[in-house]
Amino acid sequence: MLAAETKVTDVKSDHASKSDPARSWKIIVEPVEPFLQAVTQQLMRQAREFDPQIVPYAEHALNNSGKHLRPTLVALAASCFGRPDDAHVKAAVIIEMIHLATLVHDDVMDEAQIRRGSPTVAAKWGNEIAVLFGDCLFAQALKLASSYPTTEVCRAVSLATNTVCSGEIIQTQQRRNFVAARRDYFRVIEMKTGELFTLSCDLAAFLSQATEEQRAALKEFGAAVGTAYQVYDDCVDLFGTEAEAGKSLGTDLAKGKLTWPLLLAWERAEAKDRASLEHAIKEWQPKNFPMINKLLAKYETFEPSVREIEKYLEVARRALRGLPASPGRAGLSLLTDYLAQQTSALAVQ
Repeated sequence: MLAAETKVTDVKSDHASKSDPARSWKIIVEPVEPFLQAVTQQLMRQAREFDPQIVPYAEHALNNSGKHLRPTLVALAASCFGRPDDAHVKAAVIIEMIHLATLVHDDVMDEAQIRRGSPTVAAKWGNEIAVLFGDCLFAQALKLASSYPTTEVCRAVSLATNTVCSGEIIQTQQRRNFVAARRDYFRVIEMKTGELFTLSCDLAAFLSQATEEQRAALKEFGAAVGTAYQVYDDCVDLFGTEAEAGKSLGTDLAKGKLTWPLLLAWERAEAKDRASLEHAIKEWQPKNFPMINKLLAKYETFEPSVREIEKYLEVARRALRGLPASPGRAGLSLLTDYLAQQTSALAVQ
């Protein structure tokens, strides 16, 4: 059993941001590495359960699943109450498959060519295959969720999936609409990204038989970290590099998605610059990128974006105070430090 194999050691979050990113991430995941290995094995097993003609798509998508941030959240949240077990592994696999399904669909809508350093499913096999395969991933995740002896897991997964997709629809409706996007930006990213972070923490707590107060604290943590992460990811699309991000950048601009730095620039801009920004997004061409970068710099959008990330990370840290001292709580605290460090690193790229 995984519970017998997983080693959960105590870690300290002091001065984590002074470490290099690779080492900081290793410190976070090292105590739960057996858990993450079990998740990877289960994901590959799920891939082989598809029809043989679909297996190549599944293996490609599941082999490029990144840092396993959401499974890491499951493991660390479960470690707040003891050792994670096979039920937690299954929950992590379900959430990761839902996340991957949303990415497959996102890459179709964004016409993205690269995801985590590899061709996207859409780029490799076409949009039709990608859309249908994303649907298969959703269905497989819900099938796995239904295998728990309680309906609570399937219900939570279904509601979260609905919320994520609804957030994507709202964002799509608001493309190139600065007024609507500014009004709803944080609500939309809480739905799109924060929801699966919240689900990761909440399911871990539920399966660990945590109290309602402890579940509420972890849900608050997940929502805040997820929101902070999405603001960071939006900053990467504008201030980062493809080598660092491992994905196509500028896709938000190309599709008229209005992210926080853009909305800040629009809000602060003089009338002439605001009109230029609106026109550059409406009539997007790659040659518009330098002009947009100049406006982002002119209206000093990077630092306030960082402050917004820091605000949500502080909400997350406060939520952890409602949990008992444990290796899991320390690991979650380290995770907030890591995200703060990654955000700071954008300033020097």
